[in-house]
Amino acid sequence: MFRKDKESYLCFYRILGFYPGNINLYKQALLHKSTSIVSERGQHLNNERLEFLGDAILDAVVGDIVYNRFQKKHEGFLTKTRSKIVQRETLNKLAVNIGLDKLIKYSSHSFSHNNYMYGNAFEAFVGAIYLDKGYEHCKKFLETKIIDHYIDLDTVSRKEVNFKSKLIEWSQKNKIEVSFELIEQFTDKENNPVFQTEVRIENISVGEGEGYSKKESQQNAAKKALTKIKNKEFIETIQQAKEQNAATDENIENIEDTEKETENILIPNEINENDGKEENAEIAKE
Repeated sequence: MFRKDKESYLCFYRILGFYPGNINLYKQALLHKSTSIVSERGQHLNNERLEFLGDAILDAVVGDIVYNRFQKKHEGFLTKTRSKIVQRETLNKLAVNIGLDKLIKYSSHSFSHNNYMYGNAFEAFVGAIYLDKGYEHCKKFLETKIIDHYIDLDTVSRKEVNFKSKLIEWSQKNKIEVSFELIEQFTDKENNPVFQTEVRIENISVGEGEGYSKKESQQNAAKKALTKIKNKEFIETIQQAKEQNAATDENIENIEDTEKETENILIPNEINENDGKEENAEIAKE
């Protein structure tokens, strides 16, 4: 990946804004698990452990930054804003912005333009900074090299990205039934699992979405559904379906109530079986 250590130090300096102490940490942060690189001790090297650490550090640092930036906002707002910044799609873009995508070492067979290799490497890179320089350097790197250049916190905080949550909130407010159903699961050309989810509103199909996780497919399906519910004619269709479903449910409840009343009438006869026997005995005597 790097021909000379001097070149490596300069390469990382341009990304980090400081020279690495332990340069091997940063090199390992860019090793995808598909690589066949082995250490002197015979261990296979990759960035998975650094990714795990970086994920936790990234949450803490971004939480710290958001907390201090929006001092009058409540916990829910802070949580949503942080989640928008640390989501995989955003991290993928950030990795490309700072040039990590050109430095990652991986097997060509494992690459897919839809996976999260770049975002995972970004997290591992943050983990490497933490181990090499500590928390304050992580915070400075994310503030000065990432957020100041690539992320507008005010814009991000207002942007709605949780389409599923927004759709559910709308359904609860309007007392409309919404369901998400996994309709198919298959693999793409790179053998990655793909999920296909359908959103139904009052049992009417309103959108399908695909993704490399169930959550992603649900979000994509919800996004399509949210577009449809902006249409007045479609809302009228949903309202009609809601009324029909309510009428059907009411009929079912009436039938069930009738059955229960019938059962209640029959129960005394079942309990007082001796009453019938005594009456029959009197008739026999006559």
